Amino acid sequence: MSNSLKSTVVGLAATACMAGSALANPYEDYAGTTLIVNFPAHPHYDAVMKILPEFTEETGIEVEVDQLPYLKMRERQTLELGQDEGEYDLIAYVVFSKADYVFADQLENLAKYFMNPKLADPSYDAGDLIDGYVYNIGFAGGDKGYLEGATGSLFGIPYGSETSVLGYRKDIFEKHGLEVPETYDELLEIACKIPELEPGMGGLSSRAASGHHAAHAFLLHLNPLGGAIFDDQWNPVVNNEAGVKAAEALKTIVDCGPEGATNFGFGEALGSFLNGDTAMFLDTTVVAGQIDDPAKSQVVGKVGWALHPMGVERASQTGGFGIGIPSNAENKEAAFLLMQWLTSKEGDKLVAMAGGNPSRFSTHADADVNAKYPHMATFGEALKHADPDWRPIIPVWGKINADLGTTLSKVLTEDLDIQEALDGVAERTKDVMTEAGYYTWN
Repeated sequence: MSNSLKSTVVGLAATACMAGSALANPYEDYAGTTLIVNFPAHPHYDAVMKILPEFTEETGIEVEVDQLPYLKMRERQTLELGQDEGEYDLIAYVVFSKADYVFADQLENLAKYFMNPKLADPSYDAGDLIDGYVYNIGFAGGDKGYLEGATGSLFGIPYGSETSVLGYRKDIFEKHGLEVPETYDELLEIACKIPELEPGMGGLSSRAASGHHAAHAFLLHLNPLGGAIFDDQWNPVVNNEAGVKAAEALKTIVDCGPEGATNFGFGEALGSFLNGDTAMFLDTTVVAGQIDDPAKSQVVGKVGWALHPMGVERASQTGGFGIGIPSNAENKEAAFLLMQWLTSKEGDKLVAMAGGNPSRFSTHADADVNAKYPHMATFGEALKHADPDWRPIIPVWGKINADLGTTLSKVLTEDLDIQEALDGVAERTKDVMTEAGYYTWN
């Protein structure tokens, strides 16, 4: 064969190969599949419902959504994941469910899907996902058993994740010449100054109700002030100096808060800020949409956003939801394609523009997203400090968390001595951990 003929044959073969690649449809084998997914009744997933038709149009894969309040969602998932064959192909799970589901072998390890060239999109760019969320919501088997590390594996992808930011009333701060607090000392000072400057208004709206609300509020302050629930050997250290400072901070905030603050759950704390009864709000980013909604908020256009104030370190919460594939799902590969599409750069921007919580750094920096939602740039900066170890995600955490929250409520409402209260929590936590086997190797 002559050199010119060889060149022609090679050229034709290359052209055919490129044409075949161009015509390849990674969704073709799954077109017509119907996926059943379980999502929470939550603002982020309300936005997801708006973009799912685009996924079906692009892929030919139908999606049926069972959307439930998240506590009922957890009950339903517990039932479904325990069956030999489950109803759900993809689930959204609350971050603290990760430990239970992975420990019970009820979530798929995602490695084999990302290794499959027919399923994994090479342009997915996993490094753009917010790492604090990925480790907190998706990883298990690494450091401490629930974080990243040399032995860790990925079981879910963050979707509808949240961190903590400071919302503040720009008009009130401007009126009194107040600087936005950057440190905890400044935060606490302003929180107690506001009621003096604006009689009838609370300084900072916070959760405080007995149980998980009080525990959540305490944890918001614990890590930034240098504290933790455990040391590296699972010994409780919640009662050390940093833990006491975190409890003192929470008590100061509640004491300088609006009327009835000791009974506030999340809804009441947010409602107080939406109604204009408090000047600051330190909690999850998920509230931004409601604060800008005239149907729900009396402070539209009056709220600015800042990073979670600095303690001995910069740290904000990690929480919210992730999505994973149940081990007993019927359509696992198609479910992975949906998971990948939803959390891709394209899908993340779509859900952000629809009012959801993006999970990528690039989405928070996107010009279109920031033009519609100017607060996203601040949120993106806050996410660089999202702490994946904000709370321990271990199977016994629910019991410890309930005790912590009940005890802290007594600090807030009955003036129980803080050191005494936290010493009691530490002692009871030690008993729980002993029973669960955490000191077997000590």
